[in-house]
Amino acid sequence: MKRLSCLLSLLFTVTAYANVQLPGIFTDSMVLQREHAIPVWGWAGKNEKITVQFHQQTKTVKADKNGQWKINLDAEQAGGPFTLTITGKNNIVLNNILVGDVWVCSGQSNMEFAVNGVLGADKEKQEAHYNEVRHFYLPKEIAASPKQDVLPGSSWKAATPANVGDFTAVGYFFARELNQQLHIPIGLIHTSWGGTQVEAWISKQGFESSNTFKDDIAKLPVLNLDSLSGIQKAKMEKMAVDLQGGFPDAAAVKSWMEMTFNDKSWPAMKLPGLWELQQLKDFDGVVWFRKHINVKAADAGKTATLSLALVDDSDEGYLNGKKIGGLKNQYNTKRVYQVPAGLLKEGDNIILVRVEDTGGGGGIFGEATDMSLKIDGGETQSLAGDWLFQVASASNSAVSIGPNSYPSLLYNAMVNPIIPFAIKGAIWYQGESNAGRAYQYRTSFPLMIADWRNKWQQGDFPFYFVQLASFEASHGDSKSGSSWAELREAQTLTQKVPNTGMAVITDIGETHDIHPRNKQDVGKRLAAIALHDTYGKQLEFQGPVYQSMQVQGNKAVLNFTHADNGFVIKDKYGYIRGFEVAGADKQFHYAKAVIENGHIVVYTDEVASPVAVRYSWSDDPFESNLFNKEGFPAQPFRTDEWPGITEKSKYEVHF
Repeated sequence: MKRLSCLLSLLFTVTAYANVQLPGIFTDSMVLQREHAIPVWGWAGKNEKITVQFHQQTKTVKADKNGQWKINLDAEQAGGPFTLTITGKNNIVLNNILVGDVWVCSGQSNMEFAVNGVLGADKEKQEAHYNEVRHFYLPKEIAASPKQDVLPGSSWKAATPANVGDFTAVGYFFARELNQQLHIPIGLIHTSWGGTQVEAWISKQGFESSNTFKDDIAKLPVLNLDSLSGIQKAKMEKMAVDLQGGFPDAAAVKSWMEMTFNDKSWPAMKLPGLWELQQLKDFDGVVWFRKHINVKAADAGKTATLSLALVDDSDEGYLNGKKIGGLKNQYNTKRVYQVPAGLLKEGDNIILVRVEDTGGGGGIFGEATDMSLKIDGGETQSLAGDWLFQVASASNSAVSIGPNSYPSLLYNAMVNPIIPFAIKGAIWYQGESNAGRAYQYRTSFPLMIADWRNKWQQGDFPFYFVQLASFEASHGDSKSGSSWAELREAQTLTQKVPNTGMAVITDIGETHDIHPRNKQDVGKRLAAIALHDTYGKQLEFQGPVYQSMQVQGNKAVLNFTHADNGFVIKDKYGYIRGFEVAGADKQFHYAKAVIENGHIVVYTDEVASPVAVRYSWSDDPFESNLFNKEGFPAQPFRTDEWPGITEKSKYEVHF
């Protein structure tokens, strides 16, 4: 079998490039980078002569002995539509090509989040008539070594009502703003994957260039995805054995529907709450939740409304064995199901929910107030709290190698294939999956930026990123420690890297949803940075940034940049919220804050001699309300450098 595989591989190598081919990133309707040499490359027969025609240019190149070829077209000004023609033994013609600025959009689920899920999605789609905004989506894939091409099936698409719903929302609103302000075409290359860590996006050579990572990378074995898949499957099976004795068969799962089923041995989980943050870390698959509720005789037989907050990704809801609702792949839609008359009975009733998660976060999550059984004309019972649960099966992705299983898997499959496509810059929204190793993110994130810049060979191209939104990840704060605050700090420090910028969005997060639906402001804030830093527009592009502190008695006087036109407090009573003060004992206390002579003065009666001040230092600093006149929120910060809770957490590969 192995010999046959080798023969087929050899045959493919000999015949694959009989005709001229282009990488999958080159399609009709694409956007090419303006004012920069335009790389065009592909494959053909050995030593085959290739002619490339574009606009008023014609250039020729000869394929090498392996059938590979590459040519740089001269820089073009913004415009179009144009035609690109590639001629060898065959002829390729690509039409409707624009020249403008191309931005790579990457990260995890908040970059992957599509326009279909944003606030006012229907209106946004109806109004999407932006032919000059175009989007290319890279299908999800991992690879053990750098790939030369993307998976087939994608193409460049214009922002129309029919297309835009599937665009990256952050990228779309960023591009729309640039297009409206600059009147040039904007292309988006969308390569993201929910739940992924930054290490997956760094090349092997990038790791080898780092004093922090090079020794550990050198110790890793040569990657074999098949063998690692077997290891991952064994891990999932062990988890099921440790938790519940193993995975059930179909008959066992069916018995869970029965009213008489004995569930006393099932473990309990707090709902609402993502299961990754509880007993089922890194698990993708099917889990059943079961809850007993007591119904009074007066309420038996009545109609009711069953509310189950949000479900990531799909669910089926049952009451006393009868299915009453379900949604598929709608993790931002509240589950509200109607209970028909005659189904509720006096005494014990059983709610059963089947949840299937295919990647990233999983489970029933959201606000506790959104989990209830409201009986029409009767009482309302909260369903928040302990639910019994049982794992039914692991998904194919959970028992195979995922993007976080080994370093570089996403760089290899979802970045390398688009290099050296000429770009203007990159926008990035990621960090949630690295919060547990926030301190090391100070190293790994800048390393990724340097790695991409080195691979693209376009100098220090603009790299703009989104700071984590507010989210109640694990109730972290200054007292208990906050990994999310530390991750935001690592992102803030990354601004020291040349030609980078950070959009702050602590004011538009959602406490119980890791995927805030207001992506419009995220895109606009990234665009403001680009308009100022990349395009030279004279405008404010970020909120107040802490600069220095002077202690005057029991008060700390704070100085800020990006507040030349004054501060704005978003509170009807004018109270500034989000500040804390500590003395030499390192114990933080909520503080009062006032505006005096263009400064913020912070104090509390509990601290006579301030040593440190923190602002927005928690997982969920949504209450923080300091802005500048231009409407940008102040960056979270701390004046101390006291050790956090993530300093000892390091990246490890467990194979």
